[in-house]
Amino acid sequence: MPELPEVEVVRRGLERWVAGRTAGEVEVLHPRAVRRHLAGGVDFAARLTGTRFGTAMRRGKYLWVPLDDAGSLLGHLGMSGQLLVQPEGAPDEKHLRIRIRFADAVGTELRFVDQRTFGGLSLHENTPDGLPDVIAHIARDPLDPAFDDAAFHTALRLRRTTVKRALLDQSLISGVGNIYADEALWRARLHYDRPTATLTRPKSAELLGHVRDVMNAALAQGGTSFDSLYVNVNGESGYFDRSLDAYGREGEPCHRCGTAMARRPWMNRSSYYCPRCQRPPRVRP
Repeated sequence: MPELPEVEVVRRGLERWVAGRTAGEVEVLHPRAVRRHLAGGVDFAARLTGTRFGTAMRRGKYLWVPLDDAGSLLGHLGMSGQLLVQPEGAPDEKHLRIRIRFADAVGTELRFVDQRTFGGLSLHENTPDGLPDVIAHIARDPLDPAFDDAAFHTALRLRRTTVKRALLDQSLISGVGNIYADEALWRARLHYDRPTATLTRPKSAELLGHVRDVMNAALAQGGTSFDSLYVNVNGESGYFDRSLDAYGREGEPCHRCGTAMARRPWMNRSSYYCPRCQRPPRVRP
């Protein structure tokens, strides 16, 4: 699933190409693409037609476009979802699920393409804070100016969990997924199973700094693309995968000490780490 940098790249593209435009015609070409819109595809298309799009917004991995009726169009990219801005009349993509034509003469349309159909679009009411109601429980992300570093440290200490589990807990800190958790932990020299209760305030601040650094670095390179499924709104891939220090590097030398990087199964995923730089926590008798 795309993480914060990839979703932010898409958000910026929507801000440039979609903000201020009005939906003129909406086609739902596959019912799974609107399954989170409980009223169904016909209702989705009818309600969206004629609405004016605001500036795309994001919290963590969640992306939405405010609408002039006070609701929001929420996009969930899933494993392979793509929001593409294409010229009108361009050939349809093989896995095109939703098409939004605009009531203007710009000559582009918004398409939702999803090979695996795990993602989708849906319409929601907003909370007083301007969030779609279904994501009101999602925590702020570390690039949000209002993120509370001190509260994050306190919550870490109270969770009684391990550090990677905490980083992936979207109710604690949003936007961090498996790739960037492994990268930040490598930079902080922390093992993924380190208990959060053992983190000092300086160490949690250091870790948070590395989370921000790795995400900003990924943003500068358009995100991480391991295949053709993640692209920006113009269909272009990111290239941060060339700069990874931990994720996907099993057996390759650590960029810091030269030790062969290791991989371990972890919560139906994998964790990549350096056995020398990121020592596992001691097990107490």
